[in-house]
Amino acid sequence: MGTELLAPLDLAFWHLESEAHPMHLGALAVFSPVPSGPRQDVLELLRERAAAVPRLRMRVRDVLLPLGGAAWSTDKDFDVRRHVRRTALPPGDFMAAATSLAGDLMERPIARGLPPWEMYLLESGFGDGAFAVLVKLHHALADGMRAVAIGAGIFDEIAAVASRRATAVRRAPVPPRSWTPGPREVAGLALGRLEEVGRALGVGASVVRASRLAPGGSGALAAGSSGTRRLVTADLDAAAVQRVRRTEGGTANDVLLAVVAGALGRWMAGRGEEPSGGDPRALVPVSRRRPGGAAQNGNRLSAYLLGLPVSEPDPRRRLRAVRVAMERNKAAGPLKGAGAVAVLADRLPPLAHRFGAPLAGSAARMLFDLLVTSVPLPRAALSLGGCPLRSLYPMAPLARGQSLAVALSTYGGRVHVGLVADGRALPDLDRLGAAMTDELAALQELAGEPLRSLDLME
Repeated sequence: MGTELLAPLDLAFWHLESEAHPMHLGALAVFSPVPSGPRQDVLELLRERAAAVPRLRMRVRDVLLPLGGAAWSTDKDFDVRRHVRRTALPPGDFMAAATSLAGDLMERPIARGLPPWEMYLLESGFGDGAFAVLVKLHHALADGMRAVAIGAGIFDEIAAVASRRATAVRRAPVPPRSWTPGPREVAGLALGRLEEVGRALGVGASVVRASRLAPGGSGALAAGSSGTRRLVTADLDAAAVQRVRRTEGGTANDVLLAVVAGALGRWMAGRGEEPSGGDPRALVPVSRRRPGGAAQNGNRLSAYLLGLPVSEPDPRRRLRAVRVAMERNKAAGPLKGAGAVAVLADRLPPLAHRFGAPLAGSAARMLFDLLVTSVPLPRAALSLGGCPLRSLYPMAPLARGQSLAVALSTYGGRVHVGLVADGRALPDLDRLGAAMTDELAALQELAGEPLRSLDLME
């Protein structure tokens, strides 16, 4: 792998970053020790497998052309020991110590002169073999689906497949044919460029229409950024989510979004808060990658804008409201509302990202109040050094002016929730995590009751 220009959205994420707003994704993978212990030292195993992933050897460098652009290039001085480190946790509750340290580590921006990623092996202070791995990948390096593909290289099962592929005989690549555009082709390219500008203006107009004259949300969700980070995790029963889905209709993601809305309502009520200026708005990212499609390194994202029905007291009505709103979003497509920001980024020149990043970062608060994202994981059982993966909690970055990001992934019959928040704005984040479990229990209880007529506007 040689040199590759950053895709427009990658460039946007690269320039959006600041000391107080690091733009990296994260995941805390927790493993169950086995009596015989790992086959080899886990730290060395992590280093060996991370070093074998070509994408993790790439760093960002500036380029002369296009103006304002940047490129991925192989780090000739790559040393995996700079990226993979071991940390011993203090004796006590392992998960409490692991999540606390993970939150602290998520505060720290990744060094920009090196390939933008880090891994930490977090080991139990009791010496009982319990361990977790924290992975940090800059959002410019990968979106959620691509991050899973890159990070999965550390697992036994994925590493074995990659090793077999690397040793297989491959066909030599066919050199690209040279092509010189003629007058018709030049005219076609120019027309295509004009059409692209027109589409960008249309997308931009939809973003402006979705913006608010004043920031929404209330209380902690509208608090100023302190640059601190805190992580709280929650575990939900995936079978319960599916039971609710089968009874009420919609998708599993609709159910999870309703759980987030209900949990926020419970948490805000416990704080004595009420939504001011309307219910909070969530940005719900969606991947534009197609299963089985050609591999693409750049971010391929869009998003939907969703008003979370926090003020609706009835759990079933909340779920129905979420389902109806998401169906409307999907029918309208990804070029409407605040979600079109990601699509618009693909249509802007590099120079606009370099100089417009501060303005774009500040505008996020005018568009949405929090991020809620679902990260797909492989369905197969995974392990590291023979130790089974028990849970994997994804973590999303906080945009400027945002206090909360919710990320969810399903693995082993559980939905693992990673809540990343501004540590000062949400010191009671653990209550929100507990409210997620309570809200799913309430929905599951309703799922067994007969359907009743609701006056929701369909």
